[in-house]
Amino acid sequence: QVQLVESGGRSVQTGDSLRLSCVASGRTFSNYAVGWFRQAPGKEREFVAAISRSGDKTYYADSVKGRFTISRDNAKNTVYLQMNSLKPEDTAIYYCAADIKTGLAVSTKFDDYDYWGQGTQVTVSS
Repeated sequence: QVQLVESGGRSVQTGDSLRLSCVASGRTFSNYAVGWFRQAPGKEREFVAAISRSGDKTYYADSVKGRFTISRDNAKNTVYLQMNSLKPEDTAIYYCAADIKTGLAVSTKFDDYDYWGQGTQVTVSS
C-alpha cells in the first residue's frame, strides 16, 4: 500500500507561482515513480509530470514544459511540483500518483499508476 497526500493548492492570479507537495507513506518511497495529473471539471484527467524512482528522469506534458518542475526528496518522502507562470487553463484538481510496478521506466498514462491521492485544488484567475 501507498498512501499519498497532496497539499499546497490554492487560488492564485495569472502569472503567479505555486508549489504542490505530495507526501507518501506505506512503502519505501524510493521504490516507485510518481506522477502528477490534473483534472478540470468536464475534462479528462491529464498527465502533467512524472519522475522516476531515483529522480534522474523527468517527463512533462507539452502544456507545462518550461513552466513546471517536478522533483522529489526521498529523505522526506515527498514529491514536489513547482508551478510557475500559472495560467487560467492550469486550473484543476491536481493529483499525485504512485507507480509501484515501474523499474527504470516512467509512464505518462494514468492507467499505469496504482495509488492516488485525493487531490488538491489549484485555481488560477486573471
